[in-house]
Amino acid sequence: MSYNHIRGDCVYKENTVYIVGNSKTNSENAITDIYKSFYIGFVVDTENDKIIDLSCSSTIRTTEEFIQSLFIGEKMDIYNIILEKNIKKRYHGSSQRAIIVAYKDALKKYNEIKEKYFN
Repeated sequence: MSYNHIRGDCVYKENTVYIVGNSKTNSENAITDIYKSFYIGFVVDTENDKIIDLSCSSTIRTTEEFIQSLFIGEKMDIYNIILEKNIKKRYHGSSQRAIIVAYKDALKKYNEIKEKYFN
């Protein structure tokens, strides 16, 4: 395992990276009022490309926890169309599209970082 998790305090090992993917949300979304954009911060283990933790700019605790359940344990090395379909099937909040765009943005950044620093 790439981290130790004790009551919300994480200590991430050196083989992990933190990447933020961002996107816009619709104007009626509370996230837009508060944050102006939607962000997902991913912690990824570079040895196996697995997402081990994440947080996002949500306004409801359950939203963040649900988004965590969609991504944690998934791989971040290539675009996962099944993951996108799962988001569309299971997440029916107004940020659905923003989640997908933030994921794609983070994936692009992850691959650039991995190529530059970990290959």
